Amino acid sequence: MQTLLNNNNMWLLIISIVWVLPWKGYALWTASRMENKKWFIALIILNTFAILDIFYIFYIAKKTPQEILSGFKSKI
Repeated sequence: MQTLLNNNNMWLLIISIVWVLPWKGYALWTASRMENKKWFIALIILNTFAILDIFYIFYIAKKTPQEILSGFKSKI
């Protein structure tokens, strides 16, 4: 464990935190403001270098609920 926290890896950890926290915060804030409870829970549990957060911000949050439902119906 001690070798994971040496100076070289510490910078990688700091860069990862600086990258993930703003995306995570904005995605959670957007999901709560839009009352998307399922997305809020998914975003708070899954931590994948903000990939899910970025997807939510730029794809899901931009659509209206009707657009989301019509997209699912067309795939069924």
